[in-house]
Amino acid sequence: MNNDTAMLRRERSLLLLLGLICVALVAGALYLQYFLHEDPCPLCIIQRYFFLLIAIFAFLGARFNSWRGVRLLEVMAALSALAGALTAARHVYVQANPGFSCGFDALQPVVDSLPPAHWLPGVFKVAGLCETAYPPILGLTLPMWSLVAFVVAFIPLALTLTKNRRRFA
Repeated sequence: MNNDTAMLRRERSLLLLLGLICVALVAGALYLQYFLHEDPCPLCIIQRYFFLLIAIFAFLGARFNSWRGVRLLEVMAALSALAGALTAARHVYVQANPGFSCGFDALQPVVDSLPPAHWLPGVFKVAGLCETAYPPILGLTLPMWSLVAFVVAFIPLALTLTKNRRRFA
């Protein structure tokens, strides 16, 4: 086995690990929702979508046997992680600066009208408000942990994409 094949195998293994971690994070969110009764808000649901997009792209990338396919899916996963980080940062901002809330979130109808909310309402249906702050876990709120997870997913993807640019062809 040459060095290039070994690196591709390692890259695919890391993508598989990333996908499993993202699925585990969504499973953790479902645990908090159903067992600790922490209802998800629209921004929480959008973050779930981004974690699942990262997982899908990572799992697909782990199946490719060429650098081109792996790189393309790593780019898609990195973009999903970046978008998720922006969403989580917005959520952190909303919780740090709660405005007047009349009990209705403007994003709720948009998020609830997406097809997955109809297919799996227990996972993707909005039930809470973005301003609601639940007890912190190890000193950080859930949106903060989500932001950390998206950044931790994005940085290695970005580093590998820049490090292995020559293998894209």
